[in-house]
Amino acid sequence: MQGLASLEQCPALILNADYRPLSYFPLSIWSWQDAIKAIFRGSVVVVSEYDRTVSSPSQEIKLPSVLALKEYIPAARNPAFTRFNVFLRDGFSCQYCGEEHKANELTFDHVMPRSRGGKTSWDNIVAACKPCNLRKGSKRLKECGMHLKREPRQPSIFELQENGRKFPPNFLH
Repeated sequence: MQGLASLEQCPALILNADYRPLSYFPLSIWSWQDAIKAIFRGSVVVVSEYDRTVSSPSQEIKLPSVLALKEYIPAARNPAFTRFNVFLRDGFSCQYCGEEHKANELTFDHVMPRSRGGKTSWDNIVAACKPCNLRKGSKRLKECGMHLKREPRQPSIFELQENGRKFPPNFLH
């Protein structure tokens, strides 16, 4: 068995029974330990393996790199309302100035400010860079002379997946 630290760099991609990832954002991956447990439970099919192995006193097994579930898990109909999914919906772009940013450079902005009855929901939250969010403050768009690039709305799972494909993996994680 190789060193544990190096084994941590061997996650397994988890596919649904139709061979599509269970989730894209975050990408559905399991630790090597969880992957091995699933193999022994018989709940997965090994699709691909690393060249690395782990062993016990009685056997040696190749580490799986891709696993497919034997039973299909239906996809969620509506995506979770999370900061990351809002940024993904908005293409990691400020909805006021249009500039693209990394997730840690963006903020949530309530289009209708909370202080004026605005809700924290898909229809009232947009990604905003810090300077634009500061400029808007707790004002309505008309009061500060700002305009949205796109009206906020709830995306579908498919839309988030399509948006995610536009960015390199190291940009998303």
